[in-house]
Amino acid sequence: MPEVDARTLDLHGLTWTEAQAAFIDFYNSAVHLAGGNAGRLDVVHGYGSTGTGGVLRTRLRGFLDRHKSYLEFQPGENVDGNRGHTIVVPLKPLPSLGDQLVEEIWAYCERPRAQSKIIGKFRRHGEIEVLRAIKVLEKQQRLRALTHGALRLYQAA
Repeated sequence: MPEVDARTLDLHGLTWTEAQAAFIDFYNSAVHLAGGNAGRLDVVHGYGSTGTGGVLRTRLRGFLDRHKSYLEFQPGENVDGNRGHTIVVPLKPLPSLGDQLVEEIWAYCERPRAQSKIIGKFRRHGEIEVLRAIKVLEKQQRLRALTHGALRLYQAA
């Protein structure tokens, strides 16, 4: 079995939600401890039971692709032929999951949305976190509350 060091994160057995949180913590810790030069991080996610790409591999690489201004990455198959891992080179800290949720809700509320619709759309984060994000956006004056009959709607300002 290959030796695992402090620059390796193994995501096997985690759900995507757990894996995403673990990756962000691992990544940001590496950036913080290295003081700007975290080097290469090896993220082991597996290649899926079908061999065509598992959930973790697909979602992690999509996440990395959406955060190209924070990092560089290379699929393992391009480095050593191993599809079960991805090499990540940090450039700067990633936003926390809470910060990302705030931004996603703000984008979703481009059109007026009922609180129940917002909670439903982002239910994987939990109702408490979604309500916290709505309050953050209201305090920042980036989300305004509207009333439409008995409904309370939120729209990006």
